Amino acid sequence: MAKTFSLNDQLFNPTTVGQLGQHFEEAGVFASAAFVKDVVAQMGPLALKERINLIAQVLADYLSDDFPSACDAILRALPPPLDPDLSDNDFGHFIYAPLGVYVENHGLESHLALSLDMLAALTQRFSMEFSVRAFLNRWPDETLARMQDDWVCHDSYHVRRLVSEGTRPKLPWGQAVGLTPAQTLPLLDQLHGDPTRFVTRSVANHLNDIAKTDPEAVIDRLSAWQIAGTQDEKELDWMRKHALRGLIKAGHAGAMAHLGYDHNVKLSVTELAVTPDTVARGDAAEVRMTITPKTDASLIVDYVIDFMKANGAHAPKVFKLKVVNAKGGVPLVLTKRHVFKDNATTFRLYPGPHRLHAQVNGRVVASLPFVLT
Repeated sequence: MAKTFSLNDQLFNPTTVGQLGQHFEEAGVFASAAFVKDVVAQMGPLALKERINLIAQVLADYLSDDFPSACDAILRALPPPLDPDLSDNDFGHFIYAPLGVYVENHGLESHLALSLDMLAALTQRFSMEFSVRAFLNRWPDETLARMQDDWVCHDSYHVRRLVSEGTRPKLPWGQAVGLTPAQTLPLLDQLHGDPTRFVTRSVANHLNDIAKTDPEAVIDRLSAWQIAGTQDEKELDWMRKHALRGLIKAGHAGAMAHLGYDHNVKLSVTELAVTPDTVARGDAAEVRMTITPKTDASLIVDYVIDFMKANGAHAPKVFKLKVVNAKGGVPLVLTKRHVFKDNATTFRLYPGPHRLHAQVNGRVVASLPFVLT
């Protein structure tokens, strides 16, 4: 039987741990072999985050108890910064994540300034978006001040991105931070005109997080940025769509209007069908609709399925269908094959009556029932 793929083993294994240890050996800090042996001996059963924590703990045994001296050793051992000529998707290598955890563990309480210096250096080898959140929680004013006074205009786009990504309200897998949009939006004001997509994507993702609790604040900020004109128009258009994607999927009228989609567009629906109208879990069905706008209109066409839950209630799930500039009076025929995947890891299907909706610019314009068996 083939071995099951393990991301833990791909990212943290004797080779990658040896790579980290070799950096320290070449810098004259400690011999790599014993360090690797100590880590690998304990690493086997551990999950990803646990492996990061383990490496940070073992590393502490090999570094000076004096934090400034240990930081000096880490800096001497660091590889060169990530390629400054790239502008996107250059996260670096996970093997350097334990260095940020080491800084968290040993610098958080008594060495704030030096710790923030270290995170700025480390994030140019691997993003420190997770580690910086400990400092935002413990020292929010001081850490935000460092971000505002230094990092938002740093020469490295990795440091600039750390400001936006590290302060995100709902950073996946990151510890919660108690920051408000009033604290973080001024930082995004400085970053939204950045020339690198790695930064602007983070800014848009940050706004998408805020939109889940304060959509009007996001729409207002995007409108202000349009007026300011400090970002390339094409790039800002991309950011607006990316930042509002959650609201668009939810059919938020204000987000639709901001992007130029009329929530109340006049149209007729002459066909809406699921074929077959009784579908077995695991099978596929064709979703088909015919829509005719009264006048030329920009349309975001989705379909929504009200899925049966275990308790008999229903929960809607939106699926993208078409974004189109439609001609008035010209029928728009749209079809999509939908597979009703059963026993997915994140979504379970239950048999019973379901409902399909045609949604245009966030508004449900037609519905019909079907059955899932």
